[in-house]
Amino acid sequence: MEPRLFCFGLGYSALVLARRLLTEGWTVAGTAREPERVAQLAGFGVEAFRFDRDHPLPAEALRGATHLLSSVPPDITGDPVLDACTPAIVAAGPALRWIGYLSTTGVYGDYRGAWVDEGSPLRPSVDRAWRRVAAETGWLDLQRRHGLPVQVFRLAGIYGPGRSAIDDVKNGTAQRVVKRGQVFSRIHVEDVAVVLRASMERPNPGAIYNVCDDEAARPQDVVAYACQLLGAVPPPEVPFEQAKLSPMAQTFWVDNKRVRNERIKHELGVVLQYPTYREGLGAIFHHEGHGERGE
Repeated sequence: MEPRLFCFGLGYSALVLARRLLTEGWTVAGTAREPERVAQLAGFGVEAFRFDRDHPLPAEALRGATHLLSSVPPDITGDPVLDACTPAIVAAGPALRWIGYLSTTGVYGDYRGAWVDEGSPLRPSVDRAWRRVAAETGWLDLQRRHGLPVQVFRLAGIYGPGRSAIDDVKNGTAQRVVKRGQVFSRIHVEDVAVVLRASMERPNPGAIYNVCDDEAARPQDVVAYACQLLGAVPPPEVPFEQAKLSPMAQTFWVDNKRVRNERIKHELGVVLQYPTYREGLGAIFHHEGHGERGE
């Protein structure tokens, strides 16, 4: 059977993987919530379907899928994909060689700057991270109860072309927010695709992987480096308590941890293209410096 990826939620990260697979000769299908996005995906060579809680997936959508990825986040009711499509996924099971669910390192909660790995206790700080824990459990239950080849990927903060500190500096929204001891782990969107592709080559049903780069860094240092690349004057450092952050953005600062990524290297053989934010921002700078912009 020819390889075919079906992706619930073909957004920023999933589309990078989809494009990579299309160049390898795969066929790709997936979902979006808005009709305009469905049409856009069709223009990329993807067979696209509209899907959300109010728009059921057509019965034939999963036909021929050999690999399945979900990047759809849970809502206050639960995981929309599991709630609406579990019977269809189970029915497609015999043909599925690999299933991936994109979660978040937010499930670990606050470790006050200490290291966490895939075996660390989950103690989320915010409701949306608790919903992620429940969604992970639901996806892994497909493996336990039905023998489906499910893997969970806990992603750190994703950045890439069009979504980086360089873009923030360019559009004047960058802040050098300082909170004592605060660090964040990150991952370049291209390395997300590298990890997922490596897992497809080495399926390990039931496995959980942290997806992050090698350096948990202070956020003010990342902004300063973006300014250095652009030849811009760094904005002044602002104490967290005085920073102009949206309520959603403030919730990310509740957690402080360093995320280990050894498992993706040892089990999947991953070699990160961008092991720190410096390589990642440098690549974005050179890409965008020629007038090109990301999605």
